[in-house]
Amino acid sequence: MNRSLRYPLTVFYDASCPMCASEMHALRDRDREGHLELVDCSAPGFDDEGLRAEGITTEKLMGLIHVRDAHGRWLAGIDCFEAVYRAVGLEARARIWGDRKLRPVLDRAYPWLARHRQTLSRLGANRLVRWLLPRAARHAEHCNG
Repeated sequence: MNRSLRYPLTVFYDASCPMCASEMHALRDRDREGHLELVDCSAPGFDDEGLRAEGITTEKLMGLIHVRDAHGRWLAGIDCFEAVYRAVGLEARARIWGDRKLRPVLDRAYPWLARHRQTLSRLGANRLVRWLLPRAARHAEHCNG
């Protein structure tokens, strides 16, 4: 992934999904530098008209998480997670998302997770996310502090 992304990162995510919302809101709460701008592409008033010229549609945004940096560069899928975790100082977690050995597995697994995110949320994945992220943040602060 390109580490020269320009902040802020605009994160297009599905806030109707409890798992997605839990993760993005926890990351936003950790974002003390203002590196993230969250956009709920599931909101009734969301309009993709200004994005369609770039080949980005609501359907694409709802299929996989997308991030656009301040220079207009787009990321989709796993690259987004690496970028947003790095943006909020969770470098160890960002390295997991970007790990070359894990990447083939993550790249195959993420589209399945994205397709089944609502069901996974109903099964409790959102609670797992809410439990894990604060622990990751505390660990990062302990390691950096």
